[in-house]
Amino acid sequence: MNKYEAILMFYPDVEAEKREAHFERLKNVLSEGGNISNIDEWGSRKLAYEIQYYKEAFYTLVEFEAEPATIKEFDRVAKILDSVMRHMVIRIEE
Repeated sequence: MNKYEAILMFYPDVEAEKREAHFERLKNVLSEGGNISNIDEWGSRKLAYEIQYYKEAFYTLVEFEAEPATIKEFDRVAKILDSVMRHMVIRIEE
């Protein structure tokens, strides 16, 4: 298994319950194919530039270990969810 770090940006006007439900779905994808080691909610932060007329987003950082197939599934699910503004997964070299 490889170590990864994922940053998720949620739309700021999404209700907290919906955001948590969608994040739970993403956590389930990661848990099925790996191990989550740390979840850090940064909260609402200002964006460097506007994205679709939004000036801020709700950030969440997830550190985990997983197989490459799990990353593909995570990416697919994150693209489908309408509350996710942007996401990025980075492999951490040891």
